[in-house]
Amino acid sequence: MIHCRIVTPEGVYKEMDTSIINIESTDGARGVLPNHVPIVTMLKIGLMSTIENGEREEYAVAGGLFYFRDNLAEVLTDAIENKKEIDIGRAEEAKHRAEERLGHSEDPEIDYERAELALEKAMNRLRVTSR
Repeated sequence: MIHCRIVTPEGVYKEMDTSIINIESTDGARGVLPNHVPIVTMLKIGLMSTIENGEREEYAVAGGLFYFRDNLAEVLTDAIENKKEIDIGRAEEAKHRAEERLGHSEDPEIDYERAELALEKAMNRLRVTSR
């Protein structure tokens, strides 16, 4: 088994044991099984899935860092939500707000990089809930 610890700026989000971790890194999708070679990789905004107590769990991850060594995995991320925790209405509102901001290309007050990032995060949360 792999012991996985997920840490956000607020502290430890969750610790669990899992038989596999599937992540989306900046250089492709990865599946990590027990006794995998050590790895450090950047995570993109995407999906992370595990098998906990025989059940598949899926998470929306807002990017970050993944570290694995000696069957200990650590996920350092700004934000993560289990599929069951995602508020679909809130995610849809965030998507709409970001699209609205991006639609005002002439407004110098709008931070377009931030709006694009917000849109990507909202779309990821919606994608995870629709799986």
